[in-house]
Amino acid sequence: MRTSKQIVTVAVLAALAATAWIARDNLPWGESPAQGKQGKGFGQRATLVEAAAARRGNVTVTVEAVGTARANEAVTITSKVTGLVSKITFREGGLVKTGDVLVELDSQEMGAALEEKKAELDNAIRLYERARELYDRRSVPRAQMDDRFGDLQTAEARVRAEEARIKEYYIRAPFSGRLGLRRVSVGALIDPGTEITTLDDTRKIKADFRVPETAIPHIAEGQGVAARSAAYADRAFNGKVTTIDTRVDPVTRSVQVRTIFDNPDELIRPGMFLTAEFVAVIREDSVLIPEQAVVVSGDKQYVFVVENDKASRRDVVTGEHVDGEIEILSGLAAEELVVVGGVQKIREGAAIKLAKPPQSKSKQGMS
Repeated sequence: MRTSKQIVTVAVLAALAATAWIARDNLPWGESPAQGKQGKGFGQRATLVEAAAARRGNVTVTVEAVGTARANEAVTITSKVTGLVSKITFREGGLVKTGDVLVELDSQEMGAALEEKKAELDNAIRLYERARELYDRRSVPRAQMDDRFGDLQTAEARVRAEEARIKEYYIRAPFSGRLGLRRVSVGALIDPGTEITTLDDTRKIKADFRVPETAIPHIAEGQGVAARSAAYADRAFNGKVTTIDTRVDPVTRSVQVRTIFDNPDELIRPGMFLTAEFVAVIREDSVLIPEQAVVVSGDKQYVFVVENDKASRRDVVTGEHVDGEIEILSGLAAEELVVVGGVQKIREGAAIKLAKPPQSKSKQGMS
């Protein structure tokens, strides 16, 4: 019984094998007679690939950095003297001009002392004028007139000193700008150094950025810079480089670059985090190809160039990446066709056939 089953099994397998052999030419992976002949004596089968023509375009090399916005001028308003706040003349967040009085301190005692010094000055003037008249009539010696003149100068100096003391009781804006929050109230006793408010000139904004030392040759004073803030994601603020630090940080190997931005709408506020983009180099008429055309092998890069319906391997030196394309510094000329689809299926000298017309682009490169 077991032997009969084995015979039947072998017969079924043999029948299946015979059927497959007869139908082999009709299977999808089967080789037609013509193809068989081609494989044996008429050359290898062409591989379908996609190709694109190398084009010329401009490449903009940029350097990105981050920094913090600062007011063009910034100061904390304080008092030089101890005194009681008698009047506050500013509004929180308001604009002021250079010399505007912000706070008045009680200066009644200083005012009385000034009036006393002025009275002494008036008396010194009268005594001097009397002595000069007497000297002109030869009634008094020259020395007496000189003494009276010295007393006059001393009285004038005392008046000026008292006026200077009183000025310190009137706290003024050192420059034009926008005030911050008020930190004192009327009637408060303040000492030298007590914070009254802050003043920032935000019509222009400074920002310091750190860039790698390798970017130093590409950045110069007066060069344009575009900055963005997370608060205004869709807006770029254009400024320029004003100063490049003379020293490179030995730890980070970076250098500080100071920039300035016009801020007429005061959208940028001191302390904001900014991301800047410095335009370092613009290379015109560079050779550009799609990124997927480049094959990396170890420390080398190469492309397959379409030559006489065959793949020709070409070593290349690449540059910047440009919106899905890559810059070719050497090894390839503009208008040459390179394989961009099916690169992994071909080798040097392989027969190839274009699946569709070569891709082409006319846009300008930006990086």
